[in-house]
Amino acid sequence: MILNWIWIAFFAVAFLMALGQTLFAGNLQIWSDIMNASFTQAAFAFEISLGLTGVLSLWMGIMKIGERAGAIERMSRLVAPFFSRLFPGIPRNHPAMGAIFMNVSANMLGLDNAATPMGLRAMQEMQTLNERKDTATDAMIMFLVLNSSGLCLIPVSIMMYRAQGGATNPTDIFIPILVATGVATLVGLLALCLRQRIKLDFVLCSWLAGIAAAVGGVAWFFSRLPAEKVEAYSTFGANVILFSVIMLFIGAGVRKRIKVYDVFIEGAKEGFRTAVMIIPYLVAILVAIGMFRASGALDIFTGWVESGVGALGLDTRWVGALPTMLMKPLSGSGSCAMMLDVMQANGADAFVSRLAAAVRGSTDTTFYILAVYFGSVGVSKTRYAAGYALLADLTGAVAAVLVAYLFFG
Repeated sequence: MILNWIWIAFFAVAFLMALGQTLFAGNLQIWSDIMNASFTQAAFAFEISLGLTGVLSLWMGIMKIGERAGAIERMSRLVAPFFSRLFPGIPRNHPAMGAIFMNVSANMLGLDNAATPMGLRAMQEMQTLNERKDTATDAMIMFLVLNSSGLCLIPVSIMMYRAQGGATNPTDIFIPILVATGVATLVGLLALCLRQRIKLDFVLCSWLAGIAAAVGGVAWFFSRLPAEKVEAYSTFGANVILFSVIMLFIGAGVRKRIKVYDVFIEGAKEGFRTAVMIIPYLVAILVAIGMFRASGALDIFTGWVESGVGALGLDTRWVGALPTMLMKPLSGSGSCAMMLDVMQANGADAFVSRLAAAVRGSTDTTFYILAVYFGSVGVSKTRYAAGYALLADLTGAVAAVLVAYLFFG
């Protein structure tokens, strides 16, 4: 229901903005800009789905091998005490647990292309337990918020963009991002535990404390590395782990004497069908976002905030990163474009550029995740998923601002 009204609001605000600019400023071009944005975004939605087809086919094929070989089930047992408490509606040995584990692991390593197909597989498995196929279950919402909060230990892509932008030390945002995304994830999980009345027993609290300690440990390790080694080590570690998982699944399949190639093809076909299924959902959300952005509403809102902050006598430097904050839940490519625009206008080493990078890495793209993941299983009633995902977004953005002032202010 919330996503429905947000979607309608994008169009309504864009229309009112265009009408106002025409009546009061004589701007006739705005209508063309908005409609051109709708066509561009519709084509972009198809391109995203087309680009996902190969990745989905690859990883859902690999996942199918791991499932048939029993490797995913064995791996999921390691985190069963934690996940069984976060997802009480999913049986311990259900395939969804393994897919959730693989998705979360890929996200933590900053491997978005691998995380998406694993997440889609998790949604498909959870849908098999869903008695009301058009309505999100508590487990689905927990999983979506976990993805939206975007816990990432290794933000390789953002460090790469900073390097391309000429940053003196592209890795200096590593620890701020780690802290911001860690805070967003913990707040999102705790809020949902309270909403879903999940008991915070000793085991669950121990796991949450362990996650906090792991984030702190990774931050400590990378903080002691020379700046030029951080990106190389993080990229190396992420890809070695990922390739090792592929070989583990294939090796398990060979050991169990299954026809690995045939099983891979079976899973890859499922990936292709899933990529086609999400096209309408991507078109719906990306077109709405594109028209909203083209209307100029985002720029006007940013100007109001800067004036208000200045009137209160507060530092307004962070407002330059506000477009990145606002675009982050709406569009990954849009928020990336906002971040790059800030870097180009102010220099990669400016405070606002570092803050924009920290915001960009603090959480994941909420509405993209909602559209793709729920769309892949035909869920239209998302209940309170959007509200709690946006809570994690807000927490991550505030944490990013505070940490940026601490490190770079």
